[in-house]
Amino acid sequence: MRSVTDLTARARIRDAALVRFGDDGVAGASMRAIAADAGVSPALVVHHFGSKEGLRQACDDYVLAAMGAGDDLDLAALADLLAAAAPTRRYLARALLDGTDAASSLFTRIVDLTQRWLADGEKAGQVRPTDDERARAAVYVSWQLAPLVLGEQVGRLLGGDPAETATATRAARAGLEMLTKGLFVDERWLTAFTQLDGGAR
Repeated sequence: MRSVTDLTARARIRDAALVRFGDDGVAGASMRAIAADAGVSPALVVHHFGSKEGLRQACDDYVLAAMGAGDDLDLAALADLLAAAAPTRRYLARALLDGTDAASSLFTRIVDLTQRWLADGEKAGQVRPTDDERARAAVYVSWQLAPLVLGEQVGRLLGGDPAETATATRAARAGLEMLTKGLFVDERWLTAFTQLDGGAR
């Protein structure tokens, strides 16, 4: 059985890896640097995670768990969660830009999670129904991640780092406003692309 100290050390290592992977990428980050950031020995990193790939997988799992953590929080708790999530957002942006099989797997897992979340929202009467659940989930995730992946350009226009809470919240609010209230006042574009989509299938 793991001790509380072991669990605390494991969390410290994972948190250090989130920051280091976010800054340097997985390929550019060394186990020795992550160990130093966490204040532990490289041997302890290997003990808990086995390899850098095992550590990366633990970071992916943590990010996916964090994405579902805000569903039932009150406003104050949600604000605290967003404030603590800057390293997670930066890690996610860097991970998806790496162009590796692991990045593709992470994106797919996020879309799968989102597809289930939106389907649950439909059942609860909180999300409008669609006839293409997979496309909706993939596009929704792409929209949500775009400010992170295009961080330098979005930050230049919004005046801050999209991985940091203030800019992330501003970008998220703009997106949610469009998703909740709508953007176009009629259906001309939807009709046109529905016809194109129908002809392509």
